[in-house]
Amino acid sequence: MTQPRTRTNSSPLPATVWLPGLRDTETTRTAPAVLPSWAIDRIRAEFTHRPGRTPAPLLRLTIGDIDEGMDARTPCTEDTDHAHKSSRSTPVLLAELHPATLPTADVHSHYGSDEQGAIDDAWPGFFHRAHRLLHGNGLLLLATRQRRDADRLTDPLGLLVAGARTAGFRYLQHIVVVHGHAVGDRIVPAPPDDASPGVIHCDLLVLRAQGSRP
Repeated sequence: MTQPRTRTNSSPLPATVWLPGLRDTETTRTAPAVLPSWAIDRIRAEFTHRPGRTPAPLLRLTIGDIDEGMDARTPCTEDTDHAHKSSRSTPVLLAELHPATLPTADVHSHYGSDEQGAIDDAWPGFFHRAHRLLHGNGLLLLATRQRRDADRLTDPLGLLVAGARTAGFRYLQHIVVVHGHAVGDRIVPAPPDDASPGVIHCDLLVLRAQGSRP
């Protein structure tokens, strides 16, 4: 569960495990969200604040389906530190992807990897539109978890990373977010009600938009 994923040249990527603190007792928010609230707070602290810079706004998407017109149905919340009103134009984009929406096979763009791919539906279009929003050097965070299909756990991360790379993102880090709460010196599992049996963590992928697509 905690093994680092690798680049195509086999050099290891940084991998981190996030555990809930003593006061972090809440489990996952209502589906289709996948992250516990304490993880949202940690994302805000670690990815939107930089020393000597104005905090970036955090745009939170909760994706429940990838059918035609998904953009119009996807809730988007802007989370901004009002004590330090941001003047930065590029936000940090957090997309929570419910496991039921994820592909089990490669999804190809109708238009290849150029700008026209932004009009696709489903994942190719999502990644191209996200890249446009995060032009230059912005961060895209993808949160999801494994699911059980025909009594076998399916890990969607490889397909998501491949789709993101096609749209022009660089894969930076994999964070394992444990579902549970602290009791003394141990963590008691507290998976969400809609998680597949045996799944007690979700995954957070950190990707950066490159200036141009490969």
